[in-house]
Amino acid sequence: MDAKNWLHDFTKSQKDHWIGGVCGGLGEHTPVPSWTWRLIFVLLVLVWGTGLLLYILLWIFVPGKPKNGDSRPSA
Repeated sequence: MDAKNWLHDFTKSQKDHWIGGVCGGLGEHTPVPSWTWRLIFVLLVLVWGTGLLLYILLWIFVPGKPKNGDSRPSA
């Protein structure tokens, strides 16, 4: 898996989401399952609160998956 393609194709998940779909999207686009990403973000929140900031930034800037018939990712 090429890192450039992975980052280019990275979108939030519409199926596997609890809050914003960021961890589900990471789980779909990496070999690491989404529950592991959730655990990583929770642990990062407990360590200086960086996980919350990172999650919010990803939630804002990572596009959602395109809806049926639309070729552009939704914001």
